[in-house]
Amino acid sequence: MPTINDVAEAAGVSASTVSYVLSGKRSISAATRARVERAIEQLGYRPHAGARALASSRTNVLALMVPLRQSADVNVIMDFVGAVATRARRHDHDVLLLTQDETTGLERVTGGSLVDALIVMDIELDDPRVDVLARLGRPTVLIGVPRDPRGLSCVDFDFGGAVGTAVEHLAALGHRGIGFVGSSPDAVARRAGYAVRVRDGFRAAVAAAGVAGAMSPVEASLPGARAALAAVRAEVPDLTGLVVHNEGALPSVLAVLAEEGTRVPQDVSVVSIEAADASQHLPGRPTSIDLPSLEVGTAAVDMVMARLEGSVAPETRLVPATLTDRGTTAPPRRGGRAGTRRVSPSRRR
Repeated sequence: MPTINDVAEAAGVSASTVSYVLSGKRSISAATRARVERAIEQLGYRPHAGARALASSRTNVLALMVPLRQSADVNVIMDFVGAVATRARRHDHDVLLLTQDETTGLERVTGGSLVDALIVMDIELDDPRVDVLARLGRPTVLIGVPRDPRGLSCVDFDFGGAVGTAVEHLAALGHRGIGFVGSSPDAVARRAGYAVRVRDGFRAAVAAAGVAGAMSPVEASLPGARAALAAVRAEVPDLTGLVVHNEGALPSVLAVLAEEGTRVPQDVSVVSIEAADASQHLPGRPTSIDLPSLEVGTAAVDMVMARLEGSVAPETRLVPATLTDRGTTAPPRRGGRAGTRRVSPSRRR
């Protein structure tokens, strides 16, 4: 690996002159600068990260805060982490991962000048981290949209639009009773931004479509799926359409439908809102609206780098939803009472 001394020798200058060219701290003639830059390019020299940081007051590191909660789907999280890390390298930055949501971590990495900017995930509607981030004044982008962004830029999937697309699709097929089983009870209880937006989006969509709707949080387990399905059926006995927004619970929901003899799509149509390819291993992969983690993660990095490089007005971007029809939705059967079948005790076990 070439050193600064190798560059100096190839350019016919001193090592200190090479350093001044790199740092810009001293005026260097155009001819000398050109010789140094040509030698750097020919040798493939890359300045030591520590020296570069000292020269530019940059660390070339982005902090990515991703709270690893017990109810979190690690596969979904890693999709975002991979997208952010890959895009950050395109900007010559590395990523420091923060896996707790405590505000002291934010203050530690910014106060110690460990990072240039921050990307923060899993934003709650009234997230206490937002006030801290606004006060710290470091370039920041939120993956998620709080009630009051406090001047911070935000990017996220349009969860409200996604569930609206699912309801519109089912209503257009003729479904008049639609259920939604979605976020985990934990996400609902702490008012995670996506859980609130998808809930509000479902309410608005069934009202606009003039159909009956019911929703329930769902635990990622067979008992949790049974309880959630029972809850929505209690409110909408003639349930023929189902929207599922919980990758971890989707296999259990489909398994419960199968064990009780409810056929998809003959008895109930199913649409899943999920991370891309989350259900590809399942038999009868459902019609889905995929979470564009690559697009959201890439946009977050580009937005925070734009803020780092200059004055950029705060913005909120919502990536739109696209439905992929895989044959698990169909017009409802006439005269049937799908979703209210009586199941023998032996089949419930």
